[in-house]
Formats: sequence, C-alpha cells, structure tokens
Amino acid sequence: PPSAAVNLRPGAEQKVVFITARVHPGETPSSFVCQGIIDFLVSQHPIAKVLRDHLVFKIAPMLNPDGVYLGNYRCSLMGFDLNRHWANPSPWAHPTLHGVKQLIIEMYNNPKINLEFYIDIHAHSTMMNGFMYGNIFEDEERFQRQAVFPKLLCQNAEDFSYSSTSFNRDAVKAGTGRRFLGGLLNDTSYCYTLEVSFYSYVLGGPNSAVPYTEEAYMKLGRNVARTFLDYYRLNSLVERPLAPTPKTR
Repeated sequence: PPSAAVNLRPGAEQKVVFITARVHPGETPSSFVCQGIIDFLVSQHPIAKVLRDHLVFKIAPMLNPDGVYLGNYRCSLMGFDLNRHWANPSPWAHPTLHGVKQLIIEMYNNPKINLEFYIDIHAHSTMMNGFMYGNIFEDEERFQRQAVFPKLLCQNAEDFSYSSTSFNRDAVKAGTGRRFLGGLLNDTSYCYTLEVSFYSYVLGGPNSAVPYTEEAYMKLGRNVARTFLDYYRLNSLVERPLAPTPKTR
C-alpha cells in the first residue's frame, strides 16, 4: 500500500539503529533508559511514527540476563565481564554476545542494510549526568561527524553532558562493544557507549544536583530516541498535534 513505511518498501535500503543494554547486571539505570527508548518508539507519539517509518530499531534490552538473575554486579553466570569479550565471543560461554554479534555481522554483510548506529547503554557509579564514549579515528572528518549525535542529544536532554563525553581508544576497553564494532563497521557507522549516572544530574550551578528517578532515566531514553529525528532531519514530517498531548508514562 502507498502508506507503507518508507523502510519496508520492497528493495528499500534499511537504516538500522542497534541498541543494547545491561551488559553489566549491576548497572540498573541502563534498563530504565532502554525502557524509555522502547516505550517511546512503540508509542503513538507523532515523532515515534516518523522514526518507525524511516528507521529500523533493533534492541537487545538485556545482554546479561543470567548475571541479572543472580544479582551479580558485573559478571555473567560463568564469571565473565561480557563487555571484554566482543572480539571473539564463544557461543557456549558468551551466548548473548555471540548471537548479537552474528546478527550485526549478517546485517553488515547485507547490501540492503545500513547499520548506522550502535549504542550500548551503561550506568556510571562516579560521574554525574548522561554522557557518551565514542571512538578515535585518524580521519578528521569522520571524527567530527561522530560528535554530531551527542551534540544534538545535548540540546534535547537537559541531563546530558557534552563536556563529559569523550572519545578514546584505551587498551583496557578494546573488548567492548563500542570499540570492537567501531573497528568492524565501516565509516558510515557510529558506535557509542551511552553512560548515565547512578545517582544525579546537574542543572545550572555545581551545587544543584538532582537525584535521578526511574522516570528521569526513561525520559533520557525518550530524548535519545527523539534525537534521531534531528539527526536524520525528519522534523518536517512530524504531524503537529492540535492540542497538547497528555504526558504518557
């Protein structure tokens, strides 16, 4: 039908945003941020409709379910920090990573699919606000393009800090999703770790720390989703509601 989503038309190239969360079981805020993204994307919000029409979102909300079930802080059932095993995940010892990585490689090898974003959501125990880690590239233009999404997010989310956002290639982080996929995917893909504080964000002066709530984490997730509208310049396609829309939980 003519009303079919742009990205579902036969032969259409699919732009994919891949989001993963909770690879470290103790980082519970990452689940609330991810929940905010999911709730927003499946909602009837006019922005969500436009995003669904133009982008494909693949979301793995919990990469470490056994660790979460056991109440571990960082490891899986078998004692692995999964976020150090992306380079060569074992289907037996790291099944969730293995599955996600296979899916990402399949999409990467499919000429009809453009895997444009990979975002892995974490929580940070010592820093405030939301912020991102990105990769370092020799190519200056690619490096600058990578800064666009966090800068746009900063405009949408008052609790997101661009000044805390950093780009690195620390050897300790080599086995992380962001670093590994940043090296695997081509230069039109952007890989980030999205971090959010366990406890507070700062508005205004240094003494005005606001404690995070579940709702505030979910709001950050909604704002992450909305930022794709700005990034892909889809704003003109959003139907303007006639009356203020009630805030949905």
